[in-house]
Amino acid sequence: MGRVAGHPFLLILFLFSIAITPSIALPKIKHYKWEVEYMFWSPDCVENIVMGINGQFPGPTIRANVGDTVVVELTNKLHTEGVVIHWHGILQRGSPWADGTASISQCAINPGETFTYRFVVDKAGTFFYHGHLGMQRSAGLYGSLIVDPEEGKNEPFHYDEEINLLLSDWWHQSVHKQEVGLSSNPMRWIGEPQTILINGRGQFNCSIAAKYHSGSKPCALKGGEQCAPFIMHVHPNKTVRIRISSTTALASLNFAIGNHQLLVVEADGNYVQPFRTSDIDIYSGESYSVLITTDQNPSENYWVSIGVRARRPNTPPGLTLLNYLPNSPAKLPILPPPETPDWEDFDRSKNFTFRIFSTMSSPKPPTRFDRRIFLLNTQNRLNGFTKWAINNVSLALPPTPYLGAMKYRLKTAFNQNPPPENFPSNYSIDIPPPNPNTTIGNGVYRFKLGETVDVILQNANMLNPNTSEIHPWHLHGHDFWVLGYGDGKFSTAVHGRKLNLKNPPLRNTVVIFPNGWTAIRFVADNPGVWAFHCHIEPHLHMGMGVVFAEGVEKVGRIPKKALACGVTAKALMKNPINPKP
Repeated sequence: MGRVAGHPFLLILFLFSIAITPSIALPKIKHYKWEVEYMFWSPDCVENIVMGINGQFPGPTIRANVGDTVVVELTNKLHTEGVVIHWHGILQRGSPWADGTASISQCAINPGETFTYRFVVDKAGTFFYHGHLGMQRSAGLYGSLIVDPEEGKNEPFHYDEEINLLLSDWWHQSVHKQEVGLSSNPMRWIGEPQTILINGRGQFNCSIAAKYHSGSKPCALKGGEQCAPFIMHVHPNKTVRIRISSTTALASLNFAIGNHQLLVVEADGNYVQPFRTSDIDIYSGESYSVLITTDQNPSENYWVSIGVRARRPNTPPGLTLLNYLPNSPAKLPILPPPETPDWEDFDRSKNFTFRIFSTMSSPKPPTRFDRRIFLLNTQNRLNGFTKWAINNVSLALPPTPYLGAMKYRLKTAFNQNPPPENFPSNYSIDIPPPNPNTTIGNGVYRFKLGETVDVILQNANMLNPNTSEIHPWHLHGHDFWVLGYGDGKFSTAVHGRKLNLKNPPLRNTVVIFPNGWTAIRFVADNPGVWAFHCHIEPHLHMGMGVVFAEGVEKVGRIPKKALACGVTAKALMKNPINPKP
């Protein structure tokens, strides 16, 4: 610089080169301060207690660009219970302690305490966050997390406008009543949710489409803005991106817009080969982006309907309007809302799911696996209590988080024997289990770092004859390739040769259909300890999950507050600086 400064002509050239060089946007730090607390709210026009963040329900939306660092200082303002937040779909590379899973990645944040989550968002997509302690997602602890491409980069599809939808289910009974009922002998089930919420808003015991259904009561919306429908405002003749995430605790949903086709372009933060459909099925834990063209009669509005699938629908559909501006939102559509497909039409559900494939530019799966494990999903009993189990083991998390226990090599913190990797070959998935009793366990599946792992999720009959439920499974810390689905029992000889290695979709959540199987493949390349579980909250509460670990010795320093419980707390007191390598 000294030599340039001595030559006026060179200095002018240097300054000009700076002026014409495209600016490179540097990653930013997105900083948030949150307080989690219970508060009175009327999500469906009936006042209730909800779990909110900074006085909001749902919680604040986080929006960042790829490469940005998100920092959330979370203070627990609950009086009698701990809390954690899981950032659903964020891989947490280099920050496994920030995954937000109590007893797995961290200690619960006690009342009055503050814990700081810090992580990098490393890919664009539609994500969300939610509580991951007990059943706090049922209590309303969730919100959206949207990651845009790096500044200056574009998505592989064009759109003019954007709408973000967070779908959830809502009970009038407290989450604590649900938990106690599920843990009782005999089990006491509170039943199906009262309401489907769209961005935290719904209507109970009335309908905004009452004029189309005799006997329906129109909504007075006494709860004001808290339960008024979330109107989807659009302009005519535009391409609109609708981001849709399901944080339901139980319900599988179907999403449709009257008179409009949906072009599916993204699933779980990964681009897919675009395809058109009249509606989509979305299971708990899944996210999609669809494009619509607002090319219908611009003087009309159109219904948006979200109905229940895969369970007998005792919950009425959630409804709102696609409002073509400048029409008034009070103008109701000419036709009634779209009909939700029959709840047990699983062939229709499969037809949609089987159409999802990765784009040509998506990462391809390894052609071979190093290890294959089979996970049999069953409903069982334990001393009269109803449980869900995997390979006859019902997961009960230990008081000491696995991540710290493994980092410190504290072998007394959990069972060091690994869970079974298979189930008896003569097991019939079409009848209730001949031995309905299960065991309790907290062992871990350990993988070598970089190992390619296949998981075969096998569904089965429940305790009652001729019953088998849908289970959406979510993997923390990884995306995986969905290699295939099938009915009946998986056969290595028959089905193992027909798996899709050409264009399998990358997902973080996948469904297994009743009495069927789903095959996934992932690379264990993210040092940490990761939950893999059914995303239906009552099922996880009753033991339907497993724990994966890989390369824990490669994990860097873990914040002390993440370890300040159980036997890791004692280890910290003895060696407060560094854990054992």
